[in-house]
Amino acid sequence: MRARLSLVLVASLLFAAGCNNPKSPEAVAKDVDKAEQKADKEVAKSEDAAAKDLGKAAGNVDDKMVAFNNAAAKDAYNLAVAQADGNRKVALANCAAMAGEAQKTCKDQAEADYSAAKANARAAAQSEKQ
Repeated sequence: MRARLSLVLVASLLFAAGCNNPKSPEAVAKDVDKAEQKADKEVAKSEDAAAKDLGKAAGNVDDKMVAFNNAAAKDAYNLAVAQADGNRKVALANCAAMAGEAQKTCKDQAEADYSAAKANARAAAQSEKQ
């Protein structure tokens, strides 16, 4: 039993000693070259994936920016129309104090101002939409 254990121990030491032998310079150079090529391929693949991901993300940002600008233009239009409507209602209320032709002229002017304000708001919104 002791002889067997000694034999296994000697064989293990010889095997372990053989694993630590240095490789020849040519073999090392070949292994280093292979490792560099593999690393270069992995880096190139990672760069391509990153560029693809960044391009996609940039496209999403562009889409979001367009949607944001369009929403802002729509909201600006709605605000301008609400202000114009409020101004029209105030003007029409003031027209009620007048009589006859003066009242008709006042109401026509209030409606014309309202129509012009809506047209201006629509033009401004269209110029800001993308």
